[in-house]
Order: sequence, then C-alpha cells, then structure tokens
Amino acid sequence: MFSHNSTHILIVTCDAQTGLVAAWTTCLSAAGGNILELNQYTDLENNKFFMRIAFISDTLPSSAGMETLARCFNAQWHLYPAGVRQKVVILVSKFDHCLADLLYRWRIGELALTPVAIVSNHPRADTQATDIGSVPFYHLPITKSTKPEQEKKLQTIIENTGADLVILARYMQILSDEMSNWISGKCINIHHSFLPGFKGARPYHQAYTRGVKLIGATAHYVTTDLDEGPIIEQDVERISHADTPEDLIRKGRDVERRVLSRAVNYHLQRRVILDGNRTVVFPD
Repeated sequence: MFSHNSTHILIVTCDAQTGLVAAWTTCLSAAGGNILELNQYTDLENNKFFMRIAFISDTLPSSAGMETLARCFNAQWHLYPAGVRQKVVILVSKFDHCLADLLYRWRIGELALTPVAIVSNHPRADTQATDIGSVPFYHLPITKSTKPEQEKKLQTIIENTGADLVILARYMQILSDEMSNWISGKCINIHHSFLPGFKGARPYHQAYTRGVKLIGATAHYVTTDLDEGPIIEQDVERISHADTPEDLIRKGRDVERRVLSRAVNYHLQRRVILDGNRTVVFPD
C-alpha cells in the first residue's frame, strides 16, 4: 500500500527525441513507482519536449540513475514532493478581493499553500473588510524616495519567512528590476486586463474608451518588462456599451480572482513549466 505522503512530481524538459516517455516511465517503474498522471507536450516548431509525471512510490528512484538518464537525453529534471504546502507572501494595495479569495480557498483546503505574510503599501485599515486571521501583516508605504529601502524590507520578510512564492494580489506598485530579477519565476501577478492589450494603469478605463465588448484578466510571472511576463492563465467577461468604467471594475473583480486562484493553483501543483517568455501549462 502506498501512502499519500509518498506522492511526487517529476518535471522533465529537453529537446524532442524518440523514446523519452518510455525511458522515464520505465525508470520510475523500476523504482516501484505507480504513475497517477502523465502530461507531455512536444513543441514541434522549436523541437522542445515538456513532461510532468505525478507518481506514488515509497522508494524514490536514485539520483544517480536519474542523472544518467538525463545525460542520455541532455535533459533537465526536477523531483518535488507533492504533499508539501508552499509558503506564500501576498502583496496587496487597497483592492482586497483577490486577497480575500486566496485566503478563503486556503482555509477550505482548495489551495495547498501556507500564507506566511501579507504586505501592503497601505495601512491595515484599507483592507479591513478581509479577515486575515493570524497571518502577519506588514505596512510598507512606498514613495519614490523610500522604494529602495522598502523593497529591502520586503526582501527580508520573504527571506525570513522562507517563502516559496510571492503573489501580487492587486498590488499596485511596480517592482524594481532588481527585485523582479531576485524573485524571477517565483512571483505571480494578476493584471486587471486581457494582456497584451491595455497594459499599465487604468486598463478598464482604456477598455471603456475603446468600446470593447470583452474585458479580462491575466495572471503572469513578474519580469523586468512591465506586464509582459510569461502568461499562466487568462479569462474574459462579456460587457456591453451600457457598462460604465465602474461597471467594468465591478465585473472585473470576479474574473480577476478566478484567474489568479487558478494560476496560483497550477503553480503550486507544479503544472507550469517556464519556456523563455512563454509557459507550458498542464491544467488539472
């Protein structure tokens, strides 16, 4: 009998070639592994291979054996325990609907995370409607002159809490290039627009001015290029000519929290593989 604690996730990336799936599954089988889920994708245009395998095994395959296999295919591989909750720092400004949604999904066990800190550039009173329980709250007000100092404090919080992931849950501040590079691949932002359209500030007002019939939200990894990081998840909401910018904001709140929670869940389950400016996502 296998235990739930013996579930693991294997991620493999390399050039596309014959025999990849057979070789890696045989390696897991030889170690007594029982495969629960296998997702693979071959990018024929760029000759790239991506694979995610969730499996149960009380005896892990040896690192030496995995390394030997990786050398044969010139592959990169990572093995993760599936049952470990990732520690998360959540950044928020005044709009707290995404924060509230993440905390709710955490409390009911839908998201396998542990919130270790909430950081805001506004005082706690501005997000008082959201019950954060015993999660530590840090107020780091940002001005042009204090930004470098406050980002150092933020970095200290992330380091001291051992956070695995940073979530910008409608955090209306642009991270510096230094900060963006430091948390590269470990920071997810929700942008209240269907990127790449309507980047930057006030996207709903931009959409209203253009008379669009669909609004959306985009969850992406943060990079030094504003709102141009690798996209994880997107969704849209239909609107009409009668909707005001305020209506768009109200309707946008729902799609924002849906998109962010899905993106975070994919990341936590190791369903997202970064590929330069793009992602390969294996939905559950």
